[in-house]
Amino acid sequence: MRSLFVSLLAVAISVAAAMANLQVGVGKTCQLQVQILGESGQPIPAVVRFQNANGRTLKVAELISRGVGLEDDLPIQDWFALPESATVTVPRGEVNVSAFSGLESEMASLKIDETGAKAIATIRLKTFWDRTKDQLVSGNTHLHVMKLSRQECDRYLAEIPKADDLDVLFLSYLERADADRTYISNEYNKGDLDDLTAKTGVVFGNGEEHRHNFAGFGAGYGHVMLLNIKELIQPVSIGPGIMKTGHDGIPLTRGIQQAKRDGATTIWCHNVFGVESEANWLLGRLDAMNIFDGGQRAGFDERFYQLLNVGLKVPFSTGTDWFMYDLSRVYVPVKDKVTVESWLESLAAGRSFITNGPLFSFRVDNSEIGDTVKLRKPGEVMIHGEIRGRTDFKQLELIQNGEVYAFKKTTRDGDHFVAEMHIPVPFSGSGWLAIRIPPPDLKGDSTPKNEFGRKLYGHTSPIYVEVAGRNRFDPKVARGLIEQMKMAQTMINENGRFEDDQARSQVLDVYQDATEKLKSQLGD
Repeated sequence: MRSLFVSLLAVAISVAAAMANLQVGVGKTCQLQVQILGESGQPIPAVVRFQNANGRTLKVAELISRGVGLEDDLPIQDWFALPESATVTVPRGEVNVSAFSGLESEMASLKIDETGAKAIATIRLKTFWDRTKDQLVSGNTHLHVMKLSRQECDRYLAEIPKADDLDVLFLSYLERADADRTYISNEYNKGDLDDLTAKTGVVFGNGEEHRHNFAGFGAGYGHVMLLNIKELIQPVSIGPGIMKTGHDGIPLTRGIQQAKRDGATTIWCHNVFGVESEANWLLGRLDAMNIFDGGQRAGFDERFYQLLNVGLKVPFSTGTDWFMYDLSRVYVPVKDKVTVESWLESLAAGRSFITNGPLFSFRVDNSEIGDTVKLRKPGEVMIHGEIRGRTDFKQLELIQNGEVYAFKKTTRDGDHFVAEMHIPVPFSGSGWLAIRIPPPDLKGDSTPKNEFGRKLYGHTSPIYVEVAGRNRFDPKVARGLIEQMKMAQTMINENGRFEDDQARSQVLDVYQDATEKLKSQLGD
């Protein structure tokens, strides 16, 4: 009996010891050294993701989440900014590390089968597009940050743009009654931005979002970015809809003209948002137009194509508004030293393309984006277009005067996709050309998405074609714009609060001046 008891006790002790040993294994971690290398073999900034054997994302405390400030359930929350090599803490076991750098590298992954107390993950990225040969510089023209501490915001600005491989970034001031107490980006002055530039290598510029809404977030005159300003244009936000005080008797054009006199660059925000856009474009007071900055509420044809079809030159730009929720950026060539001034000068010259994924090369004959090809008489021009992207963007589309003239399907090239087109295009009259990928489906979910779960978009600014010395001018589009401005004036009369008739006229005169300009071109 005693012998049986001793045997059972020995078994119990063995089981307890095994359970203890098992418990020791639970919760063990690995110090994983992560390094991303570029084509040259040197470490580069990147965006990284860590997953276990089941594909579940592993959170790492040492790195800043790429989705800071955004909703927790978005795909961007799976990614982390890696501005340089780092050591992160992960559970022991199988770990899969994925990485990419900006928009120009393929995605690469590394599987580590069994991590111990320490491990090394070195990933080399393959670049499929070299922007340096065309001296292209990427920028974000619209960013604000809120509800972070100053320390958190300092880290956000120091690490995330660098990890995204972004070159130029404009951090802009704006106001809203009460809510702007949390707008931490309003605290950064020029000295702070210069310090960030020196620390990160990203060129930081200042700006202001000058704006008007009739209701808090509803329609109004619109929003415009005033970049590289000498001082704030007052009032920053116009009217009681945003500021809960004041009146609507100040048109945006007043602040735009003041900013222009100070040497600032003026960029219309949010594409179709706001009724004062057409008037300011027609009166020559804007330098570029942001589209898809802060969401995809409208496509290219609602405003951009209309303005081009009455003979205006309208450069494309983009940004991300609140936080860098996407890989959105605008590329322009800068031949000399990259500064705020040199970058904005190239943007205003119309040499841009916008994207959150695919990358563009476009020429008409020997002319580049933003140029004007001059034909003495009707004839043909030769198109050279190429788009490359990490995600399958489906096809390249050639746009002539707002319509798809031709398209080319993508093919796979390694771990990225490419579409290329070289065709002649006839012109019987003046017009413009651009290339794009298929516009995002704004109502459905059929559009391909990038790594952050955002619908892909991409579009070049135009190359203009002038036949027999005349600009393009479509009378039907011009009359449509006149009707739009007439409706805008009706809306203003119905919704505006004005101190007196003179203040009302100050706003309405902007639309009337623009209407008269179009009517004179129509011969009315």
